[in-house]
Amino acid sequence: MRLLRDMAEALRIALFALRANKARGTLTTLGIIIGIVAVILTMTAANGLQNTFRQSFASVGADVIYVSRMPWVIQGDFFLYRNRPQIDLKMANELAAKLRGKGIVNPTMDTGRDVKYRSESLTRIRIIGTTEKQSLVASAQPEMGRFLNEYDVTYKKNVCVIGTDVRDGLFGSVNPLNKLINIGRTKFRVIGVMEKQGGSFLGGPNFDRQVYIPITSYVKAYGGHRGRQGVDVAVKAPSKEALEELEFEVMGEMRKIRQLRPTEEDNFSINKLDTLVGAFNNVMGVVLLVGLLVTSISLFVGGVGVMNIMFVSVTERTREIGIRKSIGAKPHSILLQFLFESASICLLGGLIGVLVASILTAVINKMLMPASVSFLILFTAVMVSIVVGVVAGLVPAIRGSRLNPIEALRYE
Repeated sequence: MRLLRDMAEALRIALFALRANKARGTLTTLGIIIGIVAVILTMTAANGLQNTFRQSFASVGADVIYVSRMPWVIQGDFFLYRNRPQIDLKMANELAAKLRGKGIVNPTMDTGRDVKYRSESLTRIRIIGTTEKQSLVASAQPEMGRFLNEYDVTYKKNVCVIGTDVRDGLFGSVNPLNKLINIGRTKFRVIGVMEKQGGSFLGGPNFDRQVYIPITSYVKAYGGHRGRQGVDVAVKAPSKEALEELEFEVMGEMRKIRQLRPTEEDNFSINKLDTLVGAFNNVMGVVLLVGLLVTSISLFVGGVGVMNIMFVSVTERTREIGIRKSIGAKPHSILLQFLFESASICLLGGLIGVLVASILTAVINKMLMPASVSFLILFTAVMVSIVVGVVAGLVPAIRGSRLNPIEALRYE
């Protein structure tokens, strides 16, 4: 009970001292504000990048295996991968026949072409030759119109499904359905518009800036047969739990199709969303660590500023300490007084920093990328500011609590 009374009295004296030195307290608090804002924004930026990553690659699918000539994340000698033979359409069809009933197999080919409608044109749009199974493999679906069907693929129809950026760039507010557009030198009729999937992430593909056409029409218009252009094959598992077993089966069938001997290494790659997630998390872990180390420097500088001010405060109030001790104040009461004062300065700075960081996060979310501040981050920031205050004020508070009351009363 006595300890609680001492703490209440120490807090009252500390707040009175802060009110008596508003300008000094404000300037001291500024260092803590900057440090807390920097730390929160670093963590917010990391969360924002993770949100953007999830949005950008949501259509990849966690239950889909991608068979490609090259791995998505290259480790080792690039030239070993570059010299691999292409996966052609015939191999993709063989794999589909081997896996019939075990997984959905969808081959794709892509290229970059200029797309034009009347006087409007877009350059280097990603043109994807695919089948009707694309809508089963990927999560994205048409927002309006329809996707490709088996009839379009079988009879090599010149139809296409465009992304939202392509629609906006070519048609604006005009309904694009049944309009003819030029993809390179070939005309295609628009039969659908895909739902918005989000822009490109760190130089990756922009899923809204692409056009789907039947893979047979792709070969007819742009070549791609006889192994001159590679095919990527997506294999969708019945469930995420069956993915690992299907991966081994796909690997075995591909080795047979590629006629590899048991001693030969794979000349193809099995890619999954986990590959991208793992590489991204590794990079983000390093970036976040470096960011927190750099921003913590500003918080450290703010803490040094608080410690310096607390030494000044103890020196200025030496006579006051002597008077309090002479009328019976215990050393721990003096210690608590200055600890509460330094903690209050840092807590005030932490709260203001949280407010400023929340406003800046809202601006980032609106203008740059999806970002939000979790309650855990805000709570941690406030607790860190209090800890910084206690640590910064500890040495000056100990110095004040150990002053000899007679010597303190003589201080001028």
